[in-house]
Amino acid sequence: MDFRFTEDQITLRDSIREFLEGTHTPELLRRLDETGARDESVWNSLIEMGLGGLLVPEDQGGLAMGLIEATLIAVELGRANVSEPIVDTAFVAAPWLAARGQTDRLADIAAGELKVALAHDVNPWIADLDQAGAVLAGNALVAAPASPVALDTVDPLRRLFARGDLGGNDTHLLDLAALMAAAQLVGAADRMLALSVDYAKQREQFGQPIGSFQAVKHHAASVAVKVEFAKPVLWRAAYALQNGHARASLNVSHAKLAATDAAIFAAETAIQIHGAMGYTYEVDLHFWMKRAWALAGAWGDRTFHMKRIDDAVIGGGIDLGPDRTFASEMIHA
Repeated sequence: MDFRFTEDQITLRDSIREFLEGTHTPELLRRLDETGARDESVWNSLIEMGLGGLLVPEDQGGLAMGLIEATLIAVELGRANVSEPIVDTAFVAAPWLAARGQTDRLADIAAGELKVALAHDVNPWIADLDQAGAVLAGNALVAAPASPVALDTVDPLRRLFARGDLGGNDTHLLDLAALMAAAQLVGAADRMLALSVDYAKQREQFGQPIGSFQAVKHHAASVAVKVEFAKPVLWRAAYALQNGHARASLNVSHAKLAATDAAIFAAETAIQIHGAMGYTYEVDLHFWMKRAWALAGAWGDRTFHMKRIDDAVIGGGIDLGPDRTFASEMIHA
């Protein structure tokens, strides 16, 4: 079996990355933060790139791609710190609705005419409810409340609102959303590592860049290892969920744990490499650090996903013998 990305998948990822690097800049993030406003052109540009219909069936105006492609793109959205609700709408709500045959609003999602917020019992809040035309709660889309109650949030670009009596406990919705949160965490970790390396190349002490010091190199290398170890776990979860494997939920929990650990470690190390400068608003790092903190607690925190795996391993009779390799899991999925 060949688990490498296809040329089409790599081209898609690279084109999204190039587009976001040219448009979704730190300067844009600062403007959005300082004004507190939304830039509708950002949403429109994402829709023009085809992201709204990525997971929507072709007969509903979409591209009919899979979760692996969506996960690749979600990593790039996390790397760019995109604040628009494209992930919740197009990568979570759309495939969830399509899987249940609720297709009447999929064309609107593909066209960018409907933004969807997500309500689930695992979250005590709903993100971006002020932008949503509908809320996916329970087993259906419902009208978004006219006057949602705003909450304080660590991430100023990701607004949170009280959930009220909206909610639900659908496992598939949780898995989709947790997978996409993990993907964005991996992207954020990648970006924080890049910011740290760039700073270490420019900042000088004792007449040379601090990046030349072995201790700084070791810090950056440790982050790189964490991030690279999280990526195959993420791809495994996307593959399992896309193909309906019996243990896909456990793969998703593993991915969320690995991505959270990588992103939080990347944030802590970035602060250490930047020194006191890392805490200031003038340094771009804080945007990704805050996003990592926010996503770490979204769609199940570390305790939630550890318990999910513990319950399955201890009480579910899962065989963890030496023969349970990746290939054998494919056979027994």
